Amino acid sequence: MANIKSAIKRVDVNNKKRVQNQSDKSEMRTQIKLVEKLIEANDVDNAKTALTATIKKIDKAVQKGLIHKNAGDRQKARLTKKVNGLGA
Repeated sequence: MANIKSAIKRVDVNNKKRVQNQSDKSEMRTQIKLVEKLIEANDVDNAKTALTATIKKIDKAVQKGLIHKNAGDRQKARLTKKVNGLGA
């Protein structure tokens, strides 16, 4: 355990940020699963509206550094492709 005051504070701050990051990442994953569930149910309108919210979550996660930019782009592309396939 850290003895120096600044190191103790650093540990506290890191723990708070880790919990927040886990929460944000979990929310993003939940949103992705929601879109995939709507795709399976062939619910085109709801899937499109959920997709826009999901893309926002993914972009926010990329911006915060929770996931890599390419991973975010890949997830967005795959979801968009699936949603666009429903309309056809």
